[in-house]
Amino acid sequence: MIYSIINTINSTTLSRFVSINLVVLTCIFSSCHSHKEGDNHNHDNPETSGEIEQETSQIEAPATIASLTAEQIKAVGITLGKVEKKQLTSTIKANGFLKVPNNNKGNVTSLYGGVIKTLKVQIGSYVKKGQVIATIANPQFIQIQEEFLTINTKITLAEQEMQRQKELYEGSAGAKKNLQNADAELKTLQTRRASLQQQIQLMGISPNNVSNANLQSALKVTSPIDGTVSNIIVKIGSYVDASTPIAEIVDNGALHLDLNVFEKDLPLLKVGQTIHFTLTNNPINEYDAQVFSIGSAFENESKTIPIHCNVKGNKIGLIDGMNISAIVSLDNVTTPSVPNDAIVEADGKCFIFIVTDKEPEVHHEDESETSHEHDDDHNPDDDDHQGNKLPTTNFEKIEVLKGVTNMGYTAITTITEIPKGAEIVTNGAFFINAKLSNTGGHEH
Repeated sequence: MIYSIINTINSTTLSRFVSINLVVLTCIFSSCHSHKEGDNHNHDNPETSGEIEQETSQIEAPATIASLTAEQIKAVGITLGKVEKKQLTSTIKANGFLKVPNNNKGNVTSLYGGVIKTLKVQIGSYVKKGQVIATIANPQFIQIQEEFLTINTKITLAEQEMQRQKELYEGSAGAKKNLQNADAELKTLQTRRASLQQQIQLMGISPNNVSNANLQSALKVTSPIDGTVSNIIVKIGSYVDASTPIAEIVDNGALHLDLNVFEKDLPLLKVGQTIHFTLTNNPINEYDAQVFSIGSAFENESKTIPIHCNVKGNKIGLIDGMNISAIVSLDNVTTPSVPNDAIVEADGKCFIFIVTDKEPEVHHEDESETSHEHDDDHNPDDDDHQGNKLPTTNFEKIEVLKGVTNMGYTAITTITEIPKGAEIVTNGAFFINAKLSNTGGHEH
């Protein structure tokens, strides 16, 4: 009896358990198949899976090419240049100054005293040898010309007297002493005339032009050399004599560079070595010089030896007395180098920009989205007044490795080869790099 009841209960319970489980499984299965498209559930749809892979593949690399209009290039002061060969290793650093040799300097002076009547030049004026610098006036100038004219008259009379005494002596009608006195008088007058003639020529007046109707009261003072007027010492109305300079002339074309080198570096120097130098107070431009003489004695108490160099090539902006900073190349090894401002750093790497014919990368998207983004990203500065797109210059970002830095230049090694003779951005590279960063990795 009891056994029969237990069997009945177990059968009923088991049947209910099976029924409940079947219902649960049916609900789960129905629920999985009841989702509709667009409910944001991934049902292993091949198309949806493909879209995910496509989005993953569209992660864009950083942009490497930027386009700038001529107006933008001018606005930020972008300048172009070339990769140069520089001697930046194995060098000695030294200081010095620019100097013009004394035989390329001149003082404008007058051989006669007088009052300054006119000044024909200003400081900084370039003059040629013999050019009039000033005129001075003095009554003495008229007296010298007057005496010259008087001497000429006296010589004419003395010559006539000499001829008369000679004829008398030859005819035994005159004494020999009278002839000798006439000859001595004539020679004295001729000597005085020669002296006055030289004085007049030194005054800048042609003796042949001196006449009673053409007596000059002003003396022209001329430049002794070609060069630039570095100083004017007098003013109009000043009195000057032979010991008073009127102006100073300097021929900067003959500039020398005098370096002060310490004793320990002297054995490393030799005639013919190349010097690169910049102005200490304005180190923008670099200049070149070449050693032509090495001093043999210490300079004052500085314990340095003077090294004399000829300045080569461009000398614009160089003036006698300027202080300079220089490096002396000890070998002829050169490396590709660019100005320091040509290099930009980003993400721990160094880059330069070159002018290229390559076009910026363009990524096409859905038509409606592309059109919308074009409207958002469009820069009106790239268009002219009629709405036409202005011509642009393209710049490509090139990775480089930095080397030694000296005299405003840095040696570089390029990761990828750049075209021979390619123009590089020497100033304004930072702006171009910022423009690339603002594009978000692509342009439309």
